[in-house]
Amino acid sequence: MTEAEFGTHLLELRKKAGLSRSELGERTGVSGETVASWEEGGSLPPLTAAPALADALNATLAELLTPRQAAGKLARIVITGGPCSGKTTAMSWIQNTFTQMGYTVLFVDETATELITGGAAPWAAVSNRDFQRCLLQLQLDKERAFSDISAALRGGEKALIVCDRGALDNRAYMTEEEFRYVLRCLNTTEIALRDQYDAVFHLVTAAKGAEKFYTLDNNAARRETPEEAAALDDRLLAAWTGHPHLQVIDNSTDFAGKMRRLMEGIAAFLGEPAPPEVRRKYLIGFPDVEQLAKQPNCKRIDIVQTYLKPENRADEIRLRQRGQDGNYIYYKTVKRTADDGRRVTIEERLSQEEYLSLMPQADPDCRLVRKTRYCLSENGLSYEIDVYPEWTDRAILEVKSRAEEAGRAFPAGIEVLRDVTEDPEYSNRALARRDFPSHGAGK
Repeated sequence: MTEAEFGTHLLELRKKAGLSRSELGERTGVSGETVASWEEGGSLPPLTAAPALADALNATLAELLTPRQAAGKLARIVITGGPCSGKTTAMSWIQNTFTQMGYTVLFVDETATELITGGAAPWAAVSNRDFQRCLLQLQLDKERAFSDISAALRGGEKALIVCDRGALDNRAYMTEEEFRYVLRCLNTTEIALRDQYDAVFHLVTAAKGAEKFYTLDNNAARRETPEEAAALDDRLLAAWTGHPHLQVIDNSTDFAGKMRRLMEGIAAFLGEPAPPEVRRKYLIGFPDVEQLAKQPNCKRIDIVQTYLKPENRADEIRLRQRGQDGNYIYYKTVKRTADDGRRVTIEERLSQEEYLSLMPQADPDCRLVRKTRYCLSENGLSYEIDVYPEWTDRAILEVKSRAEEAGRAFPAGIEVLRDVTEDPEYSNRALARRDFPSHGAGK
């Protein structure tokens, strides 16, 4: 193994562990500069340091000393939804569809069902909050094991880890007080649990729009009436609202059509051939943000966006800090034109240290963009309402959908001024211009 190969591998393990260079150095008795030298291929750590490194990175010695060769794309997605939504059938469709596309597909089974069918039901537990704490800990341990094992299984192939429900599904079964207790016990945050997944697909229960197909017969752990199932579906969707890649699959078509729309949504997210996604952008009147914030199907996200100086004028490079109340996730997004003329978007998760190290490369022609995003799930679609501190009379609403879903109703209480999807003055880059007007709705 060369210094460069080990350095790349160490960087991947450190990111996965969520550590900065200085934090890894503290845990292994060296400086952050020494860790930087290892990652940049300047030197190799002594073999005697390997056990401490592996322990700090939550890795085995074999994982530390044997980097993946030609590692392919790895994506981890959640399939969630209310009772009797089609999740079990969806797993079979995903297996068949994406295996044929060359993916190694791994499934993390629903943890709650495993516990309940094994006799460890929540209604038999001493307290719901402790049942949920145990459930969530088991869920996270299982997902970590699947992620580690997938590296050995897939080699240079593309891999897809499919979680039958994810960590935030548990929130729908807890009070706010119970949820905060579980977060404290596991030393984590809501944002960390939600945004650890690459994409979330919510299948709407048959109790909403396909009532005659709602049944309890195909899941021994299911106990909900149709009314309870519909209410639970709403709570589950509210729990995941705010994820940057959330897609709702409703019952507007027959069941086969529902499954096809799910496959198309996953394929589109993975960059595989699929019907084009329609993304529309609208200029709207300033919304009632207090009313939005009160809705259970709405989540507020604070965003800081920084454009970097691109090496190629045709490229667009953007940093994004995304989160709430001091808990943030960091991304780097590169948009460039491919040889065939297509616009390609590459998104990478960053550590806080990496994010801060890139900030000095900010484009002087662009301002730092701060906005509050209200992520709203309604009408079977996911809406993003961006409120800018410079604007008092307007905001931007975006909605993603398939072509056949275009033209659906807007969220209640929203005044649509005009469609600005094709208006270059309302592109993200234009909104970051230092001379972009702060007032006037531009009707």
